Parts: sequence; structure tokens; C-alpha cells
Amino acid sequence: MSNDPFIVITADTHAGASIDAYREYLDPQYQADFDAWRGSYKNPSKKHVGSKKSKNWDSAERLADLLSDGVVGEVIFPNTVPPFYAAAFHISPPPAPGQYEHQLAGMRAHNRWLADFCAEAPERRAGIGLIHLNNIDDAIADVEWIARHNLRGGVLLPLPSPSDVHIKPLNHPDYDRLWAAIQDCDLVMNQHSGQGSPTYEGGQGSSALWAMEMSFFIQRGYTHLIMGGVFERFPKLRYILTESGCAWAPKLMQQMDGMYMAWKAGYIGEIDTSKDPALKEPPSFYAKRNCWYGASFPSVADIKGRDAVGVDRVLWGNDYPHYEGCYPYSRENMRFAFADIDEKEVRMMLGENAAKLYNFDLAALQALAREVNITPADVAVPLPLEDIPADSTCITFQRARFML
Repeated sequence: MSNDPFIVITADTHAGASIDAYREYLDPQYQADFDAWRGSYKNPSKKHVGSKKSKNWDSAERLADLLSDGVVGEVIFPNTVPPFYAAAFHISPPPAPGQYEHQLAGMRAHNRWLADFCAEAPERRAGIGLIHLNNIDDAIADVEWIARHNLRGGVLLPLPSPSDVHIKPLNHPDYDRLWAAIQDCDLVMNQHSGQGSPTYEGGQGSSALWAMEMSFFIQRGYTHLIMGGVFERFPKLRYILTESGCAWAPKLMQQMDGMYMAWKAGYIGEIDTSKDPALKEPPSFYAKRNCWYGASFPSVADIKGRDAVGVDRVLWGNDYPHYEGCYPYSRENMRFAFADIDEKEVRMMLGENAAKLYNFDLAALQALAREVNITPADVAVPLPLEDIPADSTCITFQRARFML
């Protein structure tokens, strides 16, 4: 067992500016509209106001928090509410036609803020830029902006739900110009759990149903891109689905391959597929070549699919600063998930895979890794269920407690 500490990079954190701070990042022509909108805005998450909220934008607080949690690098998804939105970007539906102009302006304000935020700690932060699918020319312009401004986390790819009829599904050929731009700019395509879900209209169980069905709806992005031939036509694209583990992937690859055999034969039952050409390779080929998996706050079960998808494709995350994540108990989560796993594999999942995908400089992070000093010997100590931190609201720990 090596004495060299792990270089821990979380591939799942969230950040954003405060509502008022976004104003200066808006194009001037939208600032008066922002002032009117701001006057009627009501915070949808008042319980988060205070120290947790500031973790989204207070750079010093954030760097200190992550370091105390053993983390020396982060991949940043959005979190706060951008101008002209009702909720955070990654859980908001694509804008309706009448909302598009203003929400595009709000989205671009976030990208500008994020570029500045990442520039405060460039070796430790990989920011994920935002795009919309309503207008392909606008999306391509935003992709190019993201690349020019070194948001090396790539792009957060929107995922239309079945009810978003004004947005074409991801397998539509109109998007080929966008895929080409992302590939040419060498950006990662990210999707995150919570995207693509329909609305539940507020009936009893709506929150639980949204959380329970989240995994199904987010996986539609994965299947649409693969079965839609996007990775066949654009073989250098890199796609990651985050906060979803990877245990589900082998079964889904098997299901896609099974469908592919009938599709390739020219018929699926009584459905004639002869005018819908099959992929050149089985879907699992593209999954293994083009896809990665963000296994945030994992349990052992969450990473059981790593051999099938490739252990070099699995990235750990702590979901900072979300309550369902494992911060400030990431060390305990590492022990819980990785105690019995080979050190080389743990080293890859805790940091090396993220460094390769998102272009972190591991050498530049070594001094910080030595400072926090999370060693293979530390992680190899199993975490008994009774030692799960009593005050942790991490979903993985909650599920484990339920099994006691």
C-alpha cells in the first residue's frame, strides 16, 4: 500500500452568484428589466439563506470548506437562481418561446460570473458553462464563448422532457451543427441528475416522485445520444452523466444492445425499421468509448458497474454544498464506498479520472493533497454502519441507516 496521499477532485459541486451580484454581469440592455423582475422575486428556498447560501459564491469560504473535506479540485455545476428564472438552471425546464430572450440573458450572466469565479482559483476549479437548445446559432455562439473563456468543465447540455414540445429531442439531426461545435472546441458534454423530468403539478407525493423517477428521466439523455447516432457521427465527443452512479449502466447497455439486434435486422416485432438505419456498432460500443459516469457520494452498490463501463470512466463527487451530498463527511463516504477496493482503482475514481476528463494539472494539486493527507491506509478502514455521522443528511448514509 502506497503512502502517497490521494489527489481528491470532486466531479460534482454547485455554485452561482447571489441574485443581486448577477446584475453587473447582464448585458446593460436587460438591467432595467432585471430591476423590475428583482422587485417581484421571492426566494424559493428561504431555508438556505445564511451560511449555506454564501457557500455558492464566497470563494474563500468555499476553498476552505473543500480543503477541510479533503478535496483539492472541483467541477462546478450551477446552483443559484439566475436572472429571470424561477428556479436553478439545472432543474428548470427549457424556456418557453416567450421566456427565451430574457432567460438567455440570465444564463449568459451566469457564464460570465462563473468565468470570473473560476479565474480566482484556476488550478482548483473547472466550471461548466450553460447553453440553451432553443436556437442552435445562439447555442453554438455560447459553446465558442465557453471555450474561449476557459470554462474547462465544458457545457451543461439541456435535456428536454417529453412535455417540452417546443424543443427537439436530442437525437434530432438539427443538432449536428451543435455537436460539431462542441467536438471542435474539445468540450465535455455534461448532464446532471434532475434534468429532463416532467412537472408533477403539486399533488401528494410530487417531491418523492420527482426524486424517485429522476434516474429514469436523466438516463434518456444517455440513450438518445447513443441510439441517435450522435457519438457515431462525432466520435470525439465526451459525455458524462453526473450524480447517477454507474451500477445502472451495464443493464441499460444490455437493453440497448438487445434492441439494436432487432433494429439491425430491419424490424422490431411488426415495426419496420428499414428506413431507420441501425448504428454501425452496438450501442454499448459508443457507451464505452464516449461516456463517463459521475458517481456522487457513492455506496459500494453505486459503483458496482465500474468493471463493465471501465473503472477509468467513473468519477467521485461530494455534491458540495447540497444537503444530500457527503460534505462535510467525504472522508467517511470514501471509507464507506472504497474500503475494499484496490488502491489503484480508488486513486483513479477519486481524482485521476476527473483530472484527465476535465484537464486538471495533478502536479499543481500535489502540495494541497499532501496538506490534507488522505492516504490509502485511511480510506481502507471500513466504516461500520453505526459510525455513520449522526447529523449527516447524505442520501447514501440515510439509506444505509434505513437498512440497520
